[in-house]
This record gives sequence, C-alpha cells and structure tokens, in this order.
Amino acid sequence: MSGFLEEMRAASAARAAESSSRVSAAALESRIARSAPPRPLALRAGAFAVLAEVKRSSPALGSLATEASLVPRARAYVDGGADAVSVLTEPARFGGSIEDLEEIAGAVGAPVLRKDFLVDPYQIVEARAHGASGVLLIARILPDATLAAMLDASSSHGLFVLLESFDAADVRRCLAALEGRARGSGDVLLGVNCRDLDTLAVDSGRFAALRPHLPPGIPCIAESGLAAVQDLVRVAELGYDGALVGAAFMRATEPRARVAEWKAAAIEARS
Repeated sequence: MSGFLEEMRAASAARAAESSSRVSAAALESRIARSAPPRPLALRAGAFAVLAEVKRSSPALGSLATEASLVPRARAYVDGGADAVSVLTEPARFGGSIEDLEEIAGAVGAPVLRKDFLVDPYQIVEARAHGASGVLLIARILPDATLAAMLDASSSHGLFVLLESFDAADVRRCLAALEGRARGSGDVLLGVNCRDLDTLAVDSGRFAALRPHLPPGIPCIAESGLAAVQDLVRVAELGYDGALVGAAFMRATEPRARVAEWKAAAIEARS
C-alpha cells in the first residue's frame, strides 16, 4: 500500500473511532429507521452513467471550490443529466465533511455517493444516516474480512457500491469478494482509478489495460484523469458503462452545460 493510501486509511480509522464514540451505531440506525429509503441508481442498458463529483480540494490539484455551499453546483450537475452526485467527505486532504454529504443529499433528486477512504462498517451506517445512496470502497485498503463486512453493511442498508481497483490484482480481489453474493442489478459497480496514488500522476492507459479484466454483467466505471470530453468518449468506446468526473466539472463555469455535453458525447460514442 502506498504512503498516501496508508495515510488516508489510518486517518479514516481514527475518524471512525472518534465518530462512533460520539454517536453510536444504534443511534444512527434509529435515525435511518425514520428516514426515506435510499434513491436507487438507475443504470439503463446501452446508456452511459455520469457520476459528477463535488469536492473542495484535492492533493493533486489544490483548491477547487471557495463557496460555502456546494449545493448549487450539485443541482447544476443533476439538471445537466448526472446520474449520481459523488461527495468527498474526507476532511484533511479534500476539505470535505459528512455535513456536505447530508446537505447535498437533502437538496438534489439524484442518488448521492459518499466518496471517502472508508475502513469501518460504522462508516457505511453513518453514510446511510446522512442521506447517502451509495459508497466508495477502495479494495486495496481493506483486508478480505473487512471488505466482506463492508459489502454486507452496504447491502443490508440498500446502498450501491463503487468498488475501486488500481490494477489487475485489485480487480481479481474485487471479483472474489463479490463471488456468490446475491445482489440486485446495478448494486455494485467496478471502478478503475487511473491515478497512481504513490505519485498522484495519471496513467490514462490503465483504462484500456484493465478493461479486458472486467467481466460482463457488472457495470464498470472509469475514474480520475478525465480532463476533456474526448477522455469520456474514449472510455465509452472502450466499453465502460460510466465515469466519475471531479475536477473537470468543478472547474466548469457552466457545470450544467458541461455535464450535458460530456454525457451526450459519451452516449453517442457507445451507439
């Protein structure tokens, strides 16, 4: 595991311990029982899903947002056709918070993904209690038993999972973890992240290199390094079912128009 990933894993474990000492899992479950069910992620055959991300900063790119609320941008994404909104909740390196997640989940009509370095099933319950419909799980930072527990917690709370990999070994672990699990269509997405988390550099060739390792029947999502509409077209042509786009949408002065343009181009490339 890289130094950056280990840093994020350890910080996330500390946050989970601190949060659970303040608010018990039982208290979160009580809150969930009084809330509406998660919004489903509706993936249509032959379409191309856009998961549009809001984040305040990133280690690779620095500050991306200065506004107090990210809700207007998230609404613009959804108005432009985004299938889901990804919300960074990691505080130290990405400037996010669970409050950002809750505010956006309560303000948009699309499913919201909690994107973070989640390492404890408590954080799955926490995500659901604050309005998430899905969670990111990074296979590389989760031992097999923990990954299984996280998948179980996600399934029992009706959350979809974006299960992220960086190389072929990660993909094999993901598929082994999913083997024999009875899940509904679209409940698990296999993500390929082309950013090297040792150097934070982008290796866009990873999308093509790993595509043959991704089996049919599970939607596959391209993540990171998608800086121009041509990048989205390329992953669509490779057979990816969708993409998670962050900085390129955060930097757009007209985010609604950019989401609509990019999504239309990707759908055309798949037709």
